[in-house]
Amino acid sequence: MSKDSKLRQEHGNVLSFIPTGEYYFNKGVQAFDRHDIKKARKYLQRAAQLDPNDPVIACQLAIIYTHCEEFQQAIDIFRHILEKLDPSMVECHFFLANNYAELGFFNEALYHARQYLEKDPFGEYREEAEELIYMIDLDDGELESISYEQDELMIKQEEARRLLEAGNFEMALNELNKLIEKYPDFWSGYNNIALAYFYLGQAEKAIAVLEDLLEKNPGNLHALCNLAVFFYHKQDDEKLEKIVKGLEKVRPVLIDHQYKLGATFATIGRFEEAYHWLNRLKKAGFGGDASFYYWLSQAAYYTGRQQAAESAWEQLIELNPGKKGYEPWNRDLEKKLNEKNVQFILNRLNSGEMPERLFGIFLIGLSSNRSDIVSHPDFKNFEDFTLIEKIYLAHVLESGIREHFDPDKVFARGHNIACILHGHYGPMFPGYTDLMLVWFSIFLNGLKHGERFKNEAGFAAATDYLWHRQKGDKVSQQAVAAEYQISASTLRKYANQIKSLF
Repeated sequence: MSKDSKLRQEHGNVLSFIPTGEYYFNKGVQAFDRHDIKKARKYLQRAAQLDPNDPVIACQLAIIYTHCEEFQQAIDIFRHILEKLDPSMVECHFFLANNYAELGFFNEALYHARQYLEKDPFGEYREEAEELIYMIDLDDGELESISYEQDELMIKQEEARRLLEAGNFEMALNELNKLIEKYPDFWSGYNNIALAYFYLGQAEKAIAVLEDLLEKNPGNLHALCNLAVFFYHKQDDEKLEKIVKGLEKVRPVLIDHQYKLGATFATIGRFEEAYHWLNRLKKAGFGGDASFYYWLSQAAYYTGRQQAAESAWEQLIELNPGKKGYEPWNRDLEKKLNEKNVQFILNRLNSGEMPERLFGIFLIGLSSNRSDIVSHPDFKNFEDFTLIEKIYLAHVLESGIREHFDPDKVFARGHNIACILHGHYGPMFPGYTDLMLVWFSIFLNGLKHGERFKNEAGFAAATDYLWHRQKGDKVSQQAVAAEYQISASTLRKYANQIKSLF
């Protein structure tokens, strides 16, 4: 941007920014002026987290993404500015036109270039907008039919993505199925369909979709990675191992493929492979989000690279201060492996509070010595369990009667959400028991209100966020949402849903 642009003008008036947002914004602009894109990105991301409603910060961050050739992320931000933050920032139309042109969506590029000229006919980017329109119009005859299809596909894909993020999985499935029927080679659509089924608790359908995709598009990396995660959650070790052997041979070139591969290995506990790819990205100057540094630190720690783990965790704390104190090495030092501690579990089962008893049942499911617990003389008489406890116990013990008592898989999803929280924090780090009790209290209230808990990641993230806020921790919705791979709007939706249960 030139010095006369609206963004530069507003940069001189930063009195409205909160101090920390102003600090990181100024640091980011200074780094950008020095052409230090890596630092500029890091500072602007932090500024945007601290002040998410400031359109100037958002615009500058989107410009950074454009420089990094992350055009879709830039587009999302520019659209958000125009739709939600400040419709008067008409230069965003010009920036959108450029990003759409880079992606080959020429109809969208033409639309926004013309919108810019219409709204600001003597604007700073007038000549560039006119030149862009001229260049696209040169090939208009050849591009019209292709770009129309591309634009339609992009718009429909964006609609489906937003439905997924909002937890409207049935509607998303409907849109995505229409898309792949019209565009059978739209491979990312199949992956999103699989995710929608998985979030709905229909893992077998999710796996079937991915297997169908891999027949049509062998070697699709996102499908292989998603399949590995699905098998991991289903504890299907034989099929998981087969997928992992294939993934170990993959050598992706694209950055997002390397990140996907590294994060997948970390998710399924293959930390040496995870560290290889995530550290490779770090060395290449990749400036990731909070989840990137979370997985990098985990991978480093569990492969014996303490210094690298601490360095990555420090960068995570910059992006998400609420993670301070939850380092994996602290958890290892303090945990007492409660899932193997028979007396601890028995104490929970004999508690006068039902959330405590459900937590005890959850720990039975994790324990490697279930028989010692169930056969212990202090184990509660089965007849003394409530119906809810009996159903949940049948689920964690994998009893054949669980399908009869839980046909809608509500208890299965509730247990999965507890497993997600357990996977993020591990047993007996400071506050672990409190967090799990919060979840089981939410679960009980949800049962009373007929809640089905269909978006497992959404409920887990919202529980995590509300628990932090209850303790007075300063943690952003964006940071927590990123760790659970959902949008901040989805987190807000389920946080409000949880509040309505009490």
